[in-house]
Amino acid sequence: MTFTSTRVPEAASELLRELATTAPGPARDALRDEAVRAWLPMAHHLAHRYSGRGEPDDDLIQTAVVGLIKSVDRFDPERGIEFAGFAVPTILGEIRRHFRDRTWSIRVPRRLQELRLAITDASNTLHHTLGRSPTVADIAAHLNTTEEEVLEGLEGARAYSARSLSTPVTEDGTTTLGDTLGVMDHDMELAELRIALGPAIAALDERERMILSLRFFGNLTQSEIATKIGVSQMHVSRLITRTLAKLRVQLTAG
Repeated sequence: MTFTSTRVPEAASELLRELATTAPGPARDALRDEAVRAWLPMAHHLAHRYSGRGEPDDDLIQTAVVGLIKSVDRFDPERGIEFAGFAVPTILGEIRRHFRDRTWSIRVPRRLQELRLAITDASNTLHHTLGRSPTVADIAAHLNTTEEEVLEGLEGARAYSARSLSTPVTEDGTTTLGDTLGVMDHDMELAELRIALGPAIAALDERERMILSLRFFGNLTQSEIATKIGVSQMHVSRLITRTLAKLRVQLTAG
């Protein structure tokens, strides 16, 4: 439904004409406030057209009033157009921008945000004209776009709202959405490492395997290992460093 000048008192339109010829000052400020109040029903009417889309009505009305104030400030009666014809696109633009910028759970490209709004409007229009739910092909033809772009817009619309991980997914409420999501299993990583470590250790020579066994399984110090195999502690240190490097190469190569 479009708001026309016949829907508001002539006095409201006269306020705008008087505002345009009033010099800046307290009198003009008061006149401006009166003009905004006079046209508030139009802003409320446009805001209610978007009610029920997940945004509080108070937020929608506030956004519409911002658009109305911008329209009052920018309107020029000398251009010969009705105020409603000038203000409605501005107010609707503010409301659509509110949905585009404030209500998405995940940021998506502006093109997809605008496409979602266009698809929603097209779906509502086609539902009334066709008497049934429109198909993707119907929407694409109405918007003069491709079916692939409509599907892309529908997919992007999934980012419009998010579900809490605490949302119950069973009738008894004992299982939540978060319970169904996978997590990183560190034990699985260790199991994979152990499987890969076996062949890598087998590729070492006998002395290298013995030194690793004494150091990491026998918990001997480098000095104790040196005494046990008859070499210097420094040589044991070099052997351990070299052996670990060989293992690292074996594991990363796989």
